[in-house]
Amino acid sequence: MKISSLSIKNNLFLAPMAGVTDRPFRILCKSFGAGVAVSEMVTSNSLLYGSEKTKRRADHEGEVDPISVQIAGADPKMMADAARYNKDNGAQIIDINMGCPAKKICNVMAGSALLKHEKLVEDILHSVVNSVDIPVTLKIRTGWDKDNRNALNIANIAENAGIKALSIHGRTRACLYKGDAEYDTIAKVKQNIRIPVIANGDITSPEKAKYVLDYTKADAVMIGRAAQGRPWIFREIDHFLKTGEHLPLPTIEEIQITTIKHVQDLYAFYGDERGLRVARKHISWYTKGLKNSAQFRASMNQIENCELQIAAINFYFEGLKEFSKFIPYDEPENEPDMVSA
Repeated sequence: MKISSLSIKNNLFLAPMAGVTDRPFRILCKSFGAGVAVSEMVTSNSLLYGSEKTKRRADHEGEVDPISVQIAGADPKMMADAARYNKDNGAQIIDINMGCPAKKICNVMAGSALLKHEKLVEDILHSVVNSVDIPVTLKIRTGWDKDNRNALNIANIAENAGIKALSIHGRTRACLYKGDAEYDTIAKVKQNIRIPVIANGDITSPEKAKYVLDYTKADAVMIGRAAQGRPWIFREIDHFLKTGEHLPLPTIEEIQITTIKHVQDLYAFYGDERGLRVARKHISWYTKGLKNSAQFRASMNQIENCELQIAAINFYFEGLKEFSKFIPYDEPENEPDMVSA
């Protein structure tokens, strides 16, 4: 597919997730087949440009094209300034966040809170689009609550403002991440606009990705939480969409190698102290449901040394290999779609 003049290698996107889609995770997901990996949202407040957090989020060294950076805010001029700042720092796509339902974002009238204010949405989109000469995309939800699904109105505003692609999460702001995503609104939007539409929400398997693409006629799908601890989901979906067949599940050894490499990249990116703490949640996701993983995760949270963390990961996975052909899951957390021995 294409976003403006940019060619995307496939129709699989990694969703922007605060605290998750940092540079190491984006690079990892792209290596497993994600066509686009959108960054964590970057503030539009210029007073914070010099902060360590903002500088890290604007760091794209070694990342495969295209570089998509999400910005958040509610002031049209500040959003335009943020777009220029990130374009100057390597962004090839600017993505505008109007989908985040978190209170701390919505309380400052940003994220999905903006869906309630269509004139302000229009002003922000025009301001950002006119500020840069690279494609600008938009991420939204279906509306602010189930009685006010105005995604089609926002989509028309976006298309008229020059937005080049629209991602829609199939929940309202009020839904947060509860309940099931609905795809009727996404399908309706796709029928009524000409720019590419990317469907998001509860896409957790190759079959679900195909279903959502077929049902909504969307141009692409966006995967978020399902990629946590499972970055190979992109190659699984890509292969299934192309062939109708499933790839073999990743082996314990591959998960071990992926986990170790990811953790080491986090150390390099954040430094040892911060990297060790960020690594804990990823290690938890990689091992979720595996044999004795609850005890392993509990012990992992007590480790305060990078070398010991790596040693503990290797010791745990080496123990799993003793199960040979058997899938080493704990019964209460059986998740046979994740891994085979």
